[in-house]
Amino acid sequence: MPSPSPSPTPSPEIHIQEYPVSDPAAGPYALTTGPDGALWYTLVHAGRIGRLVPGQEPVDHPLPGPDRGPTTITPGPDGALWFTATTGHRIGRITTTGEVTEFAPPTPGSGPFGITAGPDGALWFTETAADRIGRITPDGEITEFPLPVTGGFPSAITAGADGGLWFTLNQAGAVGRIGTDGTVVLHPLPTPDAGPVGIAAGPDGALWCVEIAAGQLARITPDGAVEEFPLPDRAARPHGLTVDTSGTVWFTEWGTARIGRRTPDGTLTTYDLPTPGSEPHGITVGPDGALWTALETGSLARIAPVGAGPTPG
Repeated sequence: MPSPSPSPTPSPEIHIQEYPVSDPAAGPYALTTGPDGALWYTLVHAGRIGRLVPGQEPVDHPLPGPDRGPTTITPGPDGALWFTATTGHRIGRITTTGEVTEFAPPTPGSGPFGITAGPDGALWFTETAADRIGRITPDGEITEFPLPVTGGFPSAITAGADGGLWFTLNQAGAVGRIGTDGTVVLHPLPTPDAGPVGIAAGPDGALWCVEIAAGQLARITPDGAVEEFPLPDRAARPHGLTVDTSGTVWFTEWGTARIGRRTPDGTLTTYDLPTPGSEPHGITVGPDGALWTALETGSLARIAPVGAGPTPG
């Protein structure tokens, strides 16, 4: 395991350590916990998928072709990891042993970005350049559903507790829901040009998203009611988020190299990452119960309450 960078505790509650997993040019972008108890992450600029077991050395897996630009990654229903290759216009599947298969959506140049496992045993993904939502079965059959908006730039996507798939429309300032039957409903955000990116489901059935252009969090109920929460630094450029089992929202501030936390009682706290300008993107609960975030400058950062458990060596 690479040695962690020096990491002063940024608060009495939270301890953060950074673990280098690539050179700074490779660009760790998004990450998830796999079925094998490892962290899996995309290296957007290097065109590779990485795997890290906390406490061990990272391993990289190359993709079949150049210029793939892997972005988001999620566990699939088949025991593999599924990812989007945005610049390569592919959906990828990687087994826990590193075997990669790729699938091309029917629409050329569609720019797939977000991906998540749906309640129907398929994977659902966004097509940023095609104004579509895609569905792919584990055997590679793809169906596309057009959206009722042009140039909306559908971005992140997540499964909701209501049985639908919820996604952000970064350029349309809206959050959308698509049912497994393909029915689409859009919910505009109150703030114009908010630029929503990451989205995640909470344990209470509501959805949360970050508004990168407005510097806010937003909570959306299944019936489409939206409430927005401004961040202390409106220029923080919030990018990714996850919601833990307690209902606490954790999010990354790409523009300020911070991690933010909003508890269910509304308390909002931010924490500086050890390395200035580290560009945090995706964030997830790791296999060790801590929060992990991907830093585009070449590391993964572990965020955990002090005393919550040992830090991997």
